[in-house]
Amino acid sequence: MAEWTLSESVSTSAGRISAGRAGDGPDLVLAHGWPWSSFSWHRVIPDLARRYRVHWYDMPGYGQSDKVATQRTSLDVQGEIFAEMLAHWQLVRPSVIAHDFGGATTLRAHLLLGCDYDRYVLMNVVAMRPWGSAFFDHMGKHVEAFQGLPTHIHRALVEAYIRGALVGTVADDDIRGLVEPWLTDDGSASFYRQFAQADERYTAEVEPLFGNVRCPVQIIWGEDDPWIPLERATALHALMPQAGFETIPYIGHMPQLEAPKRFLASLEGFL
Repeated sequence: MAEWTLSESVSTSAGRISAGRAGDGPDLVLAHGWPWSSFSWHRVIPDLARRYRVHWYDMPGYGQSDKVATQRTSLDVQGEIFAEMLAHWQLVRPSVIAHDFGGATTLRAHLLLGCDYDRYVLMNVVAMRPWGSAFFDHMGKHVEAFQGLPTHIHRALVEAYIRGALVGTVADDDIRGLVEPWLTDDGSASFYRQFAQADERYTAEVEPLFGNVRCPVQIIWGEDDPWIPLERATALHALMPQAGFETIPYIGHMPQLEAPKRFLASLEGFL
């Protein structure tokens, strides 16, 4: 059975990127968001790899990819890197599943940089203003106050932040896998840099273009998302009236970890 691994190291304009691939069939790319990594897909990769050639990577500043103090990792950069990764994998028209900031990342690549997709899934995505949770907004305004926290307090903050996205049950090992990349010295610094570099103009630039998406789209939403409420999903759907729209009841921000079987079932007819 295929498993999540990061066996590739790819040189990009934003530094070294850790990536992986598995399976055989039509190409499918997974785009994670903040504060996640490609590990967030590990429970659905084995099933997807039975039918698709699945590609994933850790965004610059995330997971096992480079986390450098001088590095820009804002959404404009992430869109460019997504396009670079498609070129690296020599993918012309893959299907794409995007989660959280992966939504804005892949929308920028599609609508501003000319990347074409076969099928496109937007799941609990950051795509429209305003972004994220009240805590995200608070951190963005007071980043310097949080930098330099003692290790044990930083760990507790990161874990509490991640658990705050969830409604369904997630295994403790999965929580650890999401938290650990942020606990090294470079990971801790990168965690707070993401708040400092967040800028809503990178979604404002693409919001007027949502009606121009050039492929079939399916919006999937964990109904009880504590970070990006269902009302944001319906607003997104209003700007993409051609898209399909399905919700997953009693699930929060991470359907791929909270309810992987239900998430995969929701993909079945569309992909």
